[in-house]
Amino acid sequence: MKFSENWLRSLVDPAVDRDTLCHRLTMAGLEVEGVEALGDGLAGVRVGEIVECDKHPNADKLRVCRVSVGAGEPLQIVCGAPNARLGIKAPVATIGALLPNGMAIKQAALRGVDSFGMLCSAKELGLDADASGLMELPADAPTGMALADYLALPDASIELKMTPNRPDCLGLRGLAYDVAALFGAPLQDVTAAPVSIASAAVRGVHLDAAADCPRYLGRVIEGIAPAATSPLWLKERLRRAGLRPISAVVDVTAYVMLELGQPMHAFDNARLDGDVHVRRAAAGETLTLLDGSEVSLDESFLVIADAARAVALAGIMGGQDSRVTDATTDVFLESAHFAPASIMGRARKLGLHTDASHRFERGVDPDLPRLALDRATELLLQIAGGRAGPVVEAVAPEHLPARRAVPLRRQRLGRVLGMDVPDAEVERILRALGMDVQTAGQGWSVTPPSRRFDIEIEEDLIEEVVRVHGYERVPTRAPSGQLRLNLAPEAQVPAERVRTQLVADGYYEAVCYSFVAKDWLQRWSREAGAVALANPLSADLAVMRTSLLPGLVEALKHNANRQQERIRLFEIARVFQTGSDAPLESRRVAAVACGRAVPEHWGGDKRAVDFYDLKADLEKLVALAGGRAEFHPLDRPEFHPGRSAEVRRDGAFLGYIGALHPRLLKALDLDQDVYAFELDLDGLTAGRLPEAAELSRFPQVRRDIAVVLPEAVTWGQVETVLRGVGGVVLRDLLVFDRYSGTGLGSGLKSLAIGLILQDSYRTLTDQEADHLVASALAALERECGGRLRG
Repeated sequence: MKFSENWLRSLVDPAVDRDTLCHRLTMAGLEVEGVEALGDGLAGVRVGEIVECDKHPNADKLRVCRVSVGAGEPLQIVCGAPNARLGIKAPVATIGALLPNGMAIKQAALRGVDSFGMLCSAKELGLDADASGLMELPADAPTGMALADYLALPDASIELKMTPNRPDCLGLRGLAYDVAALFGAPLQDVTAAPVSIASAAVRGVHLDAAADCPRYLGRVIEGIAPAATSPLWLKERLRRAGLRPISAVVDVTAYVMLELGQPMHAFDNARLDGDVHVRRAAAGETLTLLDGSEVSLDESFLVIADAARAVALAGIMGGQDSRVTDATTDVFLESAHFAPASIMGRARKLGLHTDASHRFERGVDPDLPRLALDRATELLLQIAGGRAGPVVEAVAPEHLPARRAVPLRRQRLGRVLGMDVPDAEVERILRALGMDVQTAGQGWSVTPPSRRFDIEIEEDLIEEVVRVHGYERVPTRAPSGQLRLNLAPEAQVPAERVRTQLVADGYYEAVCYSFVAKDWLQRWSREAGAVALANPLSADLAVMRTSLLPGLVEALKHNANRQQERIRLFEIARVFQTGSDAPLESRRVAAVACGRAVPEHWGGDKRAVDFYDLKADLEKLVALAGGRAEFHPLDRPEFHPGRSAEVRRDGAFLGYIGALHPRLLKALDLDQDVYAFELDLDGLTAGRLPEAAELSRFPQVRRDIAVVLPEAVTWGQVETVLRGVGGVVLRDLLVFDRYSGTGLGSGLKSLAIGLILQDSYRTLTDQEADHLVASALAALERECGGRLRG
């Protein structure tokens, strides 16, 4: 929001300087982003009139002008501006003037002709960026008058960085309410003089989408002067607000938007056919906009249409076919209230951003259209003449935002702020902001004005009080009270230990987006239960991730494409699934690896990483909490069926590990094997309380057995059977040989297993050890189809 300081002071003029005004605005939440001083250094610059203009004798592009400055003989000035001509009025910097750009004006000779001053452009005076020619002044500008006095200078162009919750301050009127409250200054509210109805011309309006546009007003004005130009004061206010004057009709609608915050649009009435309808666009309907671009619309867009076609994109931009031109004599002015939801995101969808859409998608006062239409009519009749017809209004009251009283408790106000604000000050602040304040119970009942969409709860009112009263007045005191320590369960292994272990194993931590593209999850067969975002930043960030692996593998691919040969990445983060009431969150740890098994070294192993490397890293993580990993066959589309496994811990599901499926690698454009695992972090880190026990004083007994088993039987199955038989006496198990081939038969393997036996209370006898081995062999034969190798 950019505006002229003098314009603001015409509505409310606090007795403070510019720096104080800007500081208080910033402290009240209306951050001043920039201040551009205008009109400083214009001493010696006057309104001049070119009374003679001849060609320079020695230069084709220069002219020798005689310029009247109101007193004395006209000054001879050599000028090269293309628009220098007889009769125009322009700023003249006389000898001795020092311009804002640092140029000192002296007598000079240009190509042999003396020059006694300089005719100036707006840029040279620091008033505008236009340097294409002289700054032309109106014909009625008093010759010889100081330019600063004529242009109501000095002034400043102030730019505010507005937050989305304060659309009311996107107009000078709304901003003036805040300034009046901040300084206790009187407010000169914007009004519109009554308009006499001099024409019977009307155009009907209809709300075909009342929920999207609950109020629409229109008025026909006939017989305006097409060649009329805006007065200088209006043009200057627009320029200082960052807008370039165009024509009387366009300038008036822009001026009212800046003054009141209500965007408006003017149609050439002769180019409209029949009544005006506010409706949804038809699928595939096209419209050529004012900027010349042709857009294709769908049912989500709201349009203004006549009986034949769409003539404007509601709340965003008018149409090319119905625009006001230099030949327009009859206009149809519209002023409407559009629901923010019907405008929000539509301009961005078309790659547009307009002043109108910026305001409507944040919310415009629903009671403002009538005042804005009367104000625009008043200005247009003053500038371009014409005859105003009656206002035609269509309204759906049930769809207009309702103003609801919000309670404010005196005790709650003091408790939140940590200080007492006098009742009289509270009431003064709220009333100065345009709110209706009634005493009620232990506080007040406050009804915000229709322009304040952001006032909904008690805390909003407290914020209004403190930002006007002054944040700097809020006392700074350390909180008192007892804090309860949030101790982690003793049996739970901290996630930091998992992170430390993975780093020690050569993995680098990655942080990936929680939002991913939907097709990512579909590629991984993980789209089931994905939480879709209501308003995603882009299609690539449309859903919440259901797995950490898609993001990690993308990070791995990014590194592989940049000549990294050995990549190991991990992430500890949350994943999301749809729930009955709210999305469900769970913590996961995942890791991916590719390339060499060990870093490159002259004496090192050059083999590539495989399943067992990652399996070893996973088992270390499980061992942190005193658990034991079990591996079972896995059938998931994203993993290789022969090189993957489901991971369990003490019978409970924990996650997956394995090589990614070749089809997935091809879809991801990866040309090497990638191994990955993903585990439930809470299940992984759930430990047991440590139990102190005396070390056994009795010797260990070792028994070695060689067992022939079917090839399909895994070591995990064998270990489970043996530990079930051995109980607490079986202290350890190890496999020290594996054989398959000649002498065993097809589909069989031989495992040589060492059983470490020890009792805590006595020495085991040979008979007891032999009995346990016999029981183990019997269990293996029963459960796994094994037999003792002869």
